Amino acid sequence: MSTENRFAEVYTKFKMHFYREVFRNFGDREATLTTVETFCMEVIYAMNNPTINQFAQFIQISSPNAAYKVNNLIRKGYLKKVQGEKDHREYYLHVTQKYLDYYNVSTNYLDTVWNRLNERLNEDEMKTLDHILQIMSDELMPEIPAFKNVEKKGNKHGTD
Repeated sequence: MSTENRFAEVYTKFKMHFYREVFRNFGDREATLTTVETFCMEVIYAMNNPTINQFAQFIQISSPNAAYKVNNLIRKGYLKKVQGEKDHREYYLHVTQKYLDYYNVSTNYLDTVWNRLNERLNEDEMKTLDHILQIMSDELMPEIPAFKNVEKKGNKHGTD
């Protein structure tokens, strides 16, 4: 198998694990998220408390469409709007504990795979992996900015 295919295989396995856990846990939640709502929540969480307009611009939808999606997520208890401290006219989207409990479905598997990597690879291999991931994130994916929540998780999993 080529390295390119192996990379796609790993990416697909992460997605498939997440999807399987989402479907398995549908019955455990009183107000389930639709597929689109799940993706919206992932984006909002990664963006670390964006405004509705920032969210709309990032996923390239209209502000009214974004507001409709956000209001549904608020109604279901996965999201809340928090008034800005400096500009009281702005509201920032904050995920709730209900979403964080839901989100752990994907981060727990990330932790599992990361721990297995730490056990399997030596220090030099981990440094090489870190270097490759840094190049991918910083240089090869310019269309997507670095988000604070991802960086926080990166520090948790980092090799430093």
